[in-house]
Amino acid sequence: MKHFVFATILGGLLALPAQAADYKIMAPAAPGGGWDQTARTMQTALQDEKVSSSVQVVNVPGAGGTIGLAQFVNQAKGDPSQLIVGGYVMVGAILTNASPVTLDQVTPIARLTGEYEALVVPAASDIKDMAGLVEKLKADPGAVSWGGGSAGGTDHITAGLIAKAVGVDPTKVNYIAFSGGGEALAAILGGQVTVGISGYGEFESQIKAGQLRIIGISSDERLEGIDAPTFKEGGVDVSIQNWRMVAAAPGITDEQKAAITADIDKMVTSKTWQDALATKGWANTYLAGDEFKAQLSKDIESTSAILKDIGLVK
Repeated sequence: MKHFVFATILGGLLALPAQAADYKIMAPAAPGGGWDQTARTMQTALQDEKVSSSVQVVNVPGAGGTIGLAQFVNQAKGDPSQLIVGGYVMVGAILTNASPVTLDQVTPIARLTGEYEALVVPAASDIKDMAGLVEKLKADPGAVSWGGGSAGGTDHITAGLIAKAVGVDPTKVNYIAFSGGGEALAAILGGQVTVGISGYGEFESQIKAGQLRIIGISSDERLEGIDAPTFKEGGVDVSIQNWRMVAAAPGITDEQKAAITADIDKMVTSKTWQDALATKGWANTYLAGDEFKAQLSKDIESTSAILKDIGLVK
């Protein structure tokens, strides 16, 4: 009888699901921006879908994510509970800041989302469309101030590519970098900069409220649900997509990497995550494993070429 009871208890224990992992996700930027939104959306999806029992988000802003990246590499080594979000912006910031810490030192897990760049002006601005912006830019490049995320990031690269496409020296672009989406938004709404540039999701509520006017979006074709012409429709031959990713700590085992990848895979296929993508206007660009690692190498190479082109990297 004792053996039967013991076997029943043991069988019950073996049937229990594996303990859900706890995670700490670093958003290497101030609250309000795209990385912070990504980390907090991950937090909600991982917890709501019972993939993880507890998820904490920490913000470490500065220098296009390279301050947070350095802290992560130095302090999270070998810890499978620690994750960091990053993306295209970080690739540029590492190059422009000549960062001693690079993405080679983390364990890439997956590319999660893509987002197109939106150009906005305050509702009271005399710039009504891309043509109006281009006219001002050609007349006096320095008189047009662009407010966006960190130097060398997607926003800065986009401003440089726009200038280049319309025949203006990209090194003359008067770009003002902000470390978080909240700060940039305040400057744009307050008219401290001529034009704002960021992912559409960061401006959406102000556009819908009539406080900001969108004059262009960086997609190849018009996007469903967004009433805005593409840059190309406005006569500027530029298209670009910002992407965001999640990486794990350096020095983890292959088994730990596989377990994290499995959790992220469950998260991205969940209803909570899919609903968030639709709400925020993020494209599902999920790419994991070796395919993502290969794509990351290509992106680093092409970004280096663009930054040299616009004079940000020698």
